[in-house]
Amino acid sequence: MVRRLVVALLAPVTWTPPEIDPTDWRTALAEDVVDVLATLNEVETAVAVTEADQWLADAVVWPGTTVYQVPRPTVGAVLASCGRTAQPSQPASVNRAEAGHGYDQVAVVAGDAPDLPGLTIGKLLRPLTTRPLAVAPVAGADTGLLGAAARMPQPEWLPALDLDRAVPAAVRAAAPRPGELAVTAGWHRLRGPADLARLDPALAGWDATRTLLAGAGILG
Repeated sequence: MVRRLVVALLAPVTWTPPEIDPTDWRTALAEDVVDVLATLNEVETAVAVTEADQWLADAVVWPGTTVYQVPRPTVGAVLASCGRTAQPSQPASVNRAEAGHGYDQVAVVAGDAPDLPGLTIGKLLRPLTTRPLAVAPVAGADTGLLGAAARMPQPEWLPALDLDRAVPAAVRAAAPRPGELAVTAGWHRLRGPADLARLDPALAGWDATRTLLAGAGILG
């Protein structure tokens, strides 16, 4: 049976609405993304943070969730950490100490896409049956990725991927053959004022971000 892991990379956000406290904003985004992961079937889930951001993981993860502490908030650092022993987020009744071993496929998604559909994450993993790497672009943006997924061990040619700056074309150029990379459906991230218009109030979920925006008078 194929073991799949989806990791929310809770990296520093690049923008905060001026009416909202930056810590509250980042926490709300992270909480909603973690809640999205909790709805996924047939995968294990985790979050990744740097040591400086351990507080954020402690604030938003569910009991027993695996937290990977990475040296840098990059896709490569997360993929490398998934091969090492992980620690549970807090004392739990189930021993998760070996949760980082034995994954066949690992997806890493950005922590600032609070209304991300689980189906979009599934589409990111699906090409790994025939290709070693898949990336999802940020909808409506020239740069950045929503996420990346790799068969493990990760491809040796995989370049350093910063989800804020990488583009699919550059990743494809690093591959030995263009067909090694699959580009899947994208989704928006909240990285600037224009991105707020992409949020659909009729879409279920993203409760923490919705509440914060409504309280600041940004969302009706």
